[in-house]
Amino acid sequence: MSRLREGLPAEAVLTDADVLASYAHDMASFCPAGTPAAVVLPREVEQVRHVLRVASELRVPVVPQGARSGLSGAANAVDGCVLLSLVRMNRVLDIDPVNRIAVVEPGVVNAELSKAVAGHGLAYPPDPSSWEQCTIGGNIGTGAGGLCCVKYGVTAEYVLGLDVVLADGRLLSTGRSTAKGVAGYDLTRLFVGSEGTLGVVVRAVLALKPAPRQQLVLAAEFASSAAAGDAVCRIMAAGHAPSLLELMDRTSVQAVNRMMRMGLPESTEALLLAGFDTPEPGAELAAVGELCRAAGATEVVPAEDAAESEMLLAARRAGLSALEAVKGTTMIDDVCVPRARLAELLDGVAEIADRHRLTIGVIAHAGDGNTHPTVCFDASDEDEARRARQSFDEIMALGLELGGTITGEHGVGVLKRDWLARELGPDALELQRGIKAVFDPLGILNPGKVF
Repeated sequence: MSRLREGLPAEAVLTDADVLASYAHDMASFCPAGTPAAVVLPREVEQVRHVLRVASELRVPVVPQGARSGLSGAANAVDGCVLLSLVRMNRVLDIDPVNRIAVVEPGVVNAELSKAVAGHGLAYPPDPSSWEQCTIGGNIGTGAGGLCCVKYGVTAEYVLGLDVVLADGRLLSTGRSTAKGVAGYDLTRLFVGSEGTLGVVVRAVLALKPAPRQQLVLAAEFASSAAAGDAVCRIMAAGHAPSLLELMDRTSVQAVNRMMRMGLPESTEALLLAGFDTPEPGAELAAVGELCRAAGATEVVPAEDAAESEMLLAARRAGLSALEAVKGTTMIDDVCVPRARLAELLDGVAEIADRHRLTIGVIAHAGDGNTHPTVCFDASDEDEARRARQSFDEIMALGLELGGTITGEHGVGVLKRDWLARELGPDALELQRGIKAVFDPLGILNPGKVF
């Protein structure tokens, strides 16, 4: 500990047992967390480099952390590690309206960046549901998505360059600040989604877009998952580019009503929300409404103004919190399947829920097939917790059977480590472990995560 403290201000190193426990895990259930030796909260790049140099010298594991809003255990402590919390490195260093880029530190909160660039008529599109608390560094680590990704894309598409502290303390710069650049291998993309296993991001160059127009949202009710899935396929096949296309099943709609008393239609099997931020959103909503009716919608209600649209989006954003309130504990999956298989995934999850006698709500980014089946259970009931874990695994198996992936945006962490091996296969897994060994030959960066 003395070596660690030598290059850090006293307030940057925390060792109180209760404080350490509060930093030891993220928001995922069923993910083990060890006992850390210390929490370090650096404010400068040189402080991060010092931590990594000492850790490399002494062979001490380092677990990088952001806001710990993750859902896969990727930020969980391992025994004897240094938890490297980057939340105090939270400066927006530059906003360049001409080149449409922002340069930020990893601890900048997603929503704060959005506010900062909005004053320049710009937007940073990736918007995870936790956008008001999650950090850009965490978003980069997990390759986060969000509601608007169906039109604007995910985090990886907006990260142009990075400064990364490697396991031995070297500072590596990757990527560019230009609109184009193909010099050498794309190391920037390699770090996006690597969950802190290859290096510690200390600075990011992010692409920005012109701020979109205010969107209008349509709500469509369906009597079956198949009809809702058909509507999604019709909308996308017709060439529409919704700014969001979200789906809530009956269980999640009822949960939101109980928590927020919003009066959403509880009799519907699936509620589809479609938004447009085009110059004439009303015309787009009318066309999409007809496609929904052709697919079997029992009710189609376009919002008349921005206030009504925001009310519908508030219901969608509250979905995960509402499901958590059902039993007190949730396991949130993020299986992603081809759009054409979306209804099969929903029906399969319903069958799994019935068979295991559990409440499982599904909220989905329907436009890109990214679903969030959320298993609600009582963690103090040993049998129910066992059934919850079994159902979670069966949902991931179902996603793979349907040609999908075990994670669309939450990452692998601890929770899905075994499932990653099943999805990738032995050859791809061996190559990925080889890449890890090049960047982290001593295996000190976030050990036990991903692989």
